Amino acid sequence: MSATGKVYLIPTVLSADALFSIPAYITTIAQQLRVFYVENERTARRYLKALDRNINIDELQLLPMHENQPPDIALAKKHLLAGTDIGVLSEAGCPAIADPGHLVVQAAHSIDARVVPMVGPNSMLLALMASGMNGQNFQFTGYLPIKAPERGKALRQLEDESERKKQTQLFIETPYRNNQLLKDILDHCKDHTRLCVAVDITGPEEYIKTKTIKEWRKALPDLHKRPAIFLLHA
Repeated sequence: MSATGKVYLIPTVLSADALFSIPAYITTIAQQLRVFYVENERTARRYLKALDRNINIDELQLLPMHENQPPDIALAKKHLLAGTDIGVLSEAGCPAIADPGHLVVQAAHSIDARVVPMVGPNSMLLALMASGMNGQNFQFTGYLPIKAPERGKALRQLEDESERKKQTQLFIETPYRNNQLLKDILDHCKDHTRLCVAVDITGPEEYIKTKTIKEWRKALPDLHKRPAIFLLHA
């Protein structure tokens, strides 16, 4: 009977120009794998080719995992039990954090398969490092509600929790809605609350600034369609 396969959690670049942020050992592992769960097939193809142009993409099995199509867990278990290693690729950054990759990891643990997290860029940690905010007590909420009343309520709750627990609050938005989220933050949060806006992390147009809400109101950056993460500390 063959040994159980392993799940490799493979970080991808946060910016297309930031291949320098990927450790060399990731390329070595990617060259050996034939089965991947990917959040975005086009992004995955481009990334694997950037790692090694000799990787034959047509020989790979790129299995979908995204919000509208969760990963096929039964197939993942079948591959692992047959001794086949699996790679997991997020659209950007570290997989299984704010994407469906965690379901593949759950499947691996359920059959006692080894899970191998690999080193690479993570927008949340990089933004937290650069924010000047509390890095010992923090919470990542993911996406806030889209509708205005619910979003305003969520922002006020995060601000209250931050003030009560001295906790940094991290959240994200779909890039084309960034400007609206920034406006909502300024509309609902207190003047003294600090907000960090971290945009295009590791990219040539990287922008990371921490200011109070009152200071942000003087001038706003254009965040439209730029990957960003927001950090709040009351």
